[in-house]
Amino acid sequence: MKSIRNLLFFVAFALTISCGRQGTGKTSFDGPVYQDRHADLEARVDDALARMTLEEKVKILHAQSKFSSAGVPRLGIPELWCTDGPHGIRAEVLWDEWSQAGWTNDSIVAFPALTCLSATWNTEMSALYGKSIGEEARFREKDVLLGPGVNIYRTPLNGRNFEYMGEDPYLSSKMVVPYIKGVQSNGVATCVKHFCLNNEETWRHETDVDLSDRALYEIYLPAFKAAVQEGGSWSIMSSYNLYRGQYVSHNHRLLCEILKDEWGFDGAVISDWGGVHDTDEAITNGLDLEFGTWTDGMRMGKTDSYSQYYLADAYLERLRDGRADVKTLDEKCRRVLRLLFRTAMNPDKPFGSQCSEEHYAAARQIIGEGIVLLKNERGTLPVGRDVKKIAVIGENAVKMMTVGGGSSSLKAQREVLPLDGIKERAARDGIEVVFARGYVGDVGTSFDGVTSGQDLNDDRGFEAILEEAVETARDADLVLFVGGLNKSERQDCEGTDRESLELPYRQGEIIEALSAVNPDIAVLLVSGNAVSMPWITSVPAVAQVWYGGSEAGHGIADVVFGDVNPSGKLPFSFPLRLEDSPAHLPGKVFPVNGKNYYEEGIFVGYRWFEHKDIKPLFAFGHGLSYTDFEYGEAALDKSGMKENGTITLSLTVKNTGDRDGKEVVQLYIADKEASVDRPEKELKGFEKVFLKAGETKKVSFAIDVDMLKFFDEETHAWKAEPGAFEALVGSASDDIRVRCSFELF
Repeated sequence: MKSIRNLLFFVAFALTISCGRQGTGKTSFDGPVYQDRHADLEARVDDALARMTLEEKVKILHAQSKFSSAGVPRLGIPELWCTDGPHGIRAEVLWDEWSQAGWTNDSIVAFPALTCLSATWNTEMSALYGKSIGEEARFREKDVLLGPGVNIYRTPLNGRNFEYMGEDPYLSSKMVVPYIKGVQSNGVATCVKHFCLNNEETWRHETDVDLSDRALYEIYLPAFKAAVQEGGSWSIMSSYNLYRGQYVSHNHRLLCEILKDEWGFDGAVISDWGGVHDTDEAITNGLDLEFGTWTDGMRMGKTDSYSQYYLADAYLERLRDGRADVKTLDEKCRRVLRLLFRTAMNPDKPFGSQCSEEHYAAARQIIGEGIVLLKNERGTLPVGRDVKKIAVIGENAVKMMTVGGGSSSLKAQREVLPLDGIKERAARDGIEVVFARGYVGDVGTSFDGVTSGQDLNDDRGFEAILEEAVETARDADLVLFVGGLNKSERQDCEGTDRESLELPYRQGEIIEALSAVNPDIAVLLVSGNAVSMPWITSVPAVAQVWYGGSEAGHGIADVVFGDVNPSGKLPFSFPLRLEDSPAHLPGKVFPVNGKNYYEEGIFVGYRWFEHKDIKPLFAFGHGLSYTDFEYGEAALDKSGMKENGTITLSLTVKNTGDRDGKEVVQLYIADKEASVDRPEKELKGFEKVFLKAGETKKVSFAIDVDMLKFFDEETHAWKAEPGAFEALVGSASDDIRVRCSFELF
């Protein structure tokens, strides 16, 4: 019905526009008429705005249901429909409830979590991800995909880190842009979130964040800026928290001065659900579209609440009595209409597709490139030819992970579990696979009415389950322990934060017990966050396998059996201890309820560890392969300085092993003579290169002056100081292979 209704809306509006223009005589939808209307977006917006009544203008600025806002039926302007993401299209819910609508055709492909995507360090994977999920959104008649997320990984306890792209602003910036372009090529808007400084969940509605402008501009804003200026995102979602005493949903500095004025954002600012708190501030401080008021974003609201929204009747009253001006109203409406014309009213959008084999293949390819091999001694992985029996142990081998975690919870058409993927692949080689539970963690199987259908209840005690696991592991040729976190509260989950860096459910004890009876063990960690590993010396192999979505089991098996050579790199550092992270220094409290000043400033992630000379467990950018790569000497070519202001750094990379593989070559820049504190080095470039066994390729980076700049708070501008710099190229932030010095005059 929605598809037919939108078609009728579009036809009605197209005829209205055509008849309103003198002498055009255009009523056909053929040929250049489409092109003219598409190219003349602003004229269409202005024309529609001129026809709208005051009441109609206000009505399109706030929700009419949990996930839709009103159109203007009189003018043929359809509703705007949003959907949660960013890992898949959320199941349909009732009009004003989070409960399921009971559809039978809203099962989708669940894509890997964004931490896994970022770990690919491959912009082509990001483009494939965006295109694929955009096609699923388009097929379901969605206009706005609520994602992707690019909040910076400041602490490993943030429950929502799995939805973001890591600790580095440059990596996040480069990975978010292709995702946006891929989604929006389907006529579906991305709504990049959560703008900004949403770095904890527990007190996300109350925490008032403050920090230096330098930290804001250098660390927390770049990915959002890239999303706007390079990706062209059509909408942005404001975060729940406060910034310098003002809620971000109506924060004048962030939304008006920075987002719209400095960056030239022409799309719509959409509130997070329940994030608006004041009518006057919402009017004047940059919010365009209000969703979820009178709820905390999770519960049912009043069924008659939509007219009571801050940008509803209260706004209309202010317009009628002169307390609010029409100019500001029209600016908001223009942004919402622009969003509508780009999506719901876009005549060129494709049909989309859902649950296609191409989408499953994309999900499998992404997880294959995103899995990070953290440790691999004695050639434990991949599975060797002498392996005849594999013991798979751990609840995460059999627990569905697409259900749960908050708003990114999904109703997947299918989810290949790790155990099933391993069994399927092992059968090809005649390998026996046995399983033991290992531990009982979360036995919950539903979220907002979506149920996995599993029964994970187990009444046995810890000792009995451990004994079974130990005996299962004892005579196996290889043990694969599949553990990590899950999407329950106080783990990787919206609305709560982790309580500890440790693995839950006594998994550390289990790993030690298993390794004591079988030294051939690989630990596969399903999570979106770093964990501590006091057991690391007891196991020869560890891999970070993330939340893999529908194809999790296949993707894990591909890497474990060597069909795919691992090439993922960590998008965030793994600290040895929680107190090594700047948000958790001795005496600091997390999560913070109230004022939260980011005292570490620009020193986040690897910048902090290097600044304080703290050795992490695994460094940013780390990731092993089943082959080896040799870096040749680098050369600097300065001939481009006069022509385009760049220096070219070139080097060769050789695959010296006997397997084909991909290497992520990482470029860091160090300022050796700065007048201000700067990081030891900062990521400024990367390239993922495929090399056949024995093959050598040339890799080049263009270094321009923008890569050398820091944000100068006194002049409120980016500044590059003359002096000595160093370009560092390597396989990880702590594995630099090549250094080149140069000067800026």
